[in-house]
Amino acid sequence: MSAKRELKEWQPRPVLTIVFAIEDHDHSDGKRSWIQNGSYTNVIIGVLIQQQTVMNPFILICPSTRGLSLALTRYYLCNSKLPIYATHRAPSTDSLRERILSGLPQNSGVNPNRLNFLPVELTSEDSIKSAAEQLSSMLPADRKSYIHTAFFTGGMLHPERQPSDLNEKNIYETFQLNVIAHMLLVKHFSRFLPPSSSKPADLAKWVHVSARVGSISDNKIGGWYSYRASKAALNQMIRTFDLHLQSKRLPAICVGVHPGTVKTDLSKSFWSGVKEGKLFEPEYAAEKLARVVEKLGTESRGKVWDWAGKEVPS
Repeated sequence: MSAKRELKEWQPRPVLTIVFAIEDHDHSDGKRSWIQNGSYTNVIIGVLIQQQTVMNPFILICPSTRGLSLALTRYYLCNSKLPIYATHRAPSTDSLRERILSGLPQNSGVNPNRLNFLPVELTSEDSIKSAAEQLSSMLPADRKSYIHTAFFTGGMLHPERQPSDLNEKNIYETFQLNVIAHMLLVKHFSRFLPPSSSKPADLAKWVHVSARVGSISDNKIGGWYSYRASKAALNQMIRTFDLHLQSKRLPAICVGVHPGTVKTDLSKSFWSGVKEGKLFEPEYAAEKLARVVEKLGTESRGKVWDWAGKEVPS
């Protein structure tokens, strides 16, 4: 991971509102009234200091404890000052916290209190719904909290090479984690995006980790039936949800990202076949993706982008 960039603590500022009180002294009856049109003889200027609602942007990583997702959690701990809400299935958050924080660079200066945990089982809608409700209760009541950046990284791979390898149980598991879980996360967590009436400093980024093999036009070699199909479905969902965000005029975009082949358990069986220089450490992939996402604007919405900032064809 590259050297930590200079960071400034975000602080809310009061809004200065100038109020003009304009009086008219030209009435024959000597009464005063507000000027609607015409000239006036006296202007009283009042200054009112009005405290703006304190905004509380935060980062959501789901899940957050292994491979690329763990690296993303550590990246945002080191490269932002925002609170982070990280989902997990670990029985103990104490050991999980220690594992995440112990992997940070020495003298990183990270405030451990920024790291918050939410238990989530991605195969259960009840669990996802409960996690969203818990997040709502954890957010400060005196601030308007909203998602600044959210990464949804859940996925699995059953590498079928031919039709005879297809298995109903494996197909269901693949679609449950690679598509259904992502859809239910949209259902229960999108309420934390900034509302249309708000004007956050940055466009909110809602990000699903997809894969290049989800591209139909880029499929030149076949194989991986359920994985390819599930990622193609995820890409369609990304596009559809982004259209929803546009229709609601929310200051947010939904995109997909392709991290390349990352050195994790999911890809372990295929490391030997990866071209030299194309097998990425999780920390490298996390930093690349985070920086790509930071630069995306409204013109990039509803699409899938790779670790190098190039669009993945549909």
